[in-house]
Amino acid sequence: MKAIVQERFGPPDILELVDTDRPEVSAGQVSVRVRAAALNPYDWHMLRGDPYVARLMGGVGLTRPKCRVAGIDVAGQVESVGAGVRGLRPGDEVLGFCHGSFAEYARTTADLLVPKPAGLTFEQAAAVPMAAVTALRGIRTVGRVRAGQRVLVNGAAGGVGTFAVQIAVALDAEVTGVCGTANVDLVRSLGAAHIVDHTREDFTEGRERYDVILDNVGNHPLSRLRRTLTPTGTLVANGGGSPGRVFGAVGSMLRVIAVNGFVRQQLRPILPSTPAGPAREDLLAVTALIEAGGLTPVIGRTCTLADAAEGVRYLERGHARGKAVITVP
Repeated sequence: MKAIVQERFGPPDILELVDTDRPEVSAGQVSVRVRAAALNPYDWHMLRGDPYVARLMGGVGLTRPKCRVAGIDVAGQVESVGAGVRGLRPGDEVLGFCHGSFAEYARTTADLLVPKPAGLTFEQAAAVPMAAVTALRGIRTVGRVRAGQRVLVNGAAGGVGTFAVQIAVALDAEVTGVCGTANVDLVRSLGAAHIVDHTREDFTEGRERYDVILDNVGNHPLSRLRRTLTPTGTLVANGGGSPGRVFGAVGSMLRVIAVNGFVRQQLRPILPSTPAGPAREDLLAVTALIEAGGLTPVIGRTCTLADAAEGVRYLERGHARGKAVITVP
């Protein structure tokens, strides 16, 4: 099979399209014929070996990638199932989390896959898992957004942001989206009641106060974010981090945790939703919203498997619109 492989940490150019063996399926596992995969900040962290703390914890690999084939989000068709797998059959269309999804075939466990909504293309479905689950956890689980609350999403046009705006709207919140000029119409179309164009104004300098802020960007000091919250408001700091920083988002996350113990406001960090926690329950929750018409994936760029390196470069440049997706013929 064809797969995008990395032998060492480094820039996107070290990714190579090679022929590899098709993954074998063990008990409890599922083999997926990949039709599309999404690019994530998680992928550039894996590519570059960031954050370094993760290397020491064994999640990334200390001196070389622990998982040679890149990718985590997947949409495709079940190829085969191992012993003990129930509810999935060859041919079923699915989406979910799958290490090594930048390939024609990938392997995962049944609890990390859910049925693909019939109304989505494979490309749209691949955009869902990490970004939509992170947004769900940020808005509903950690932010605990309720009807009538004022919610601000910083980075509203990005992968997590586009889902977060829609989820907050579905919860009947009054949503303000922060984005660049080129994405104002997009964010408004997702249901945001108010738009802040960050190229023209700084939302932390305004008079508006918000019950919940989901910060996907990390471009403002914590003190200014707190000033923009109500006295008992909640800041949800999405710790995706940026490539090339020794500790990634770890330092800012620790700062949020430290300050939280001394203020009335709730300051809560989240990390990108790699397969951890109630992944299947959250995947089912976001696909239910999609099927109900309350959630639509936004795709800003598509590329082929052979062009995965360019897709990673697109993410690294920042200000990506929606999700970047790899198609696998």
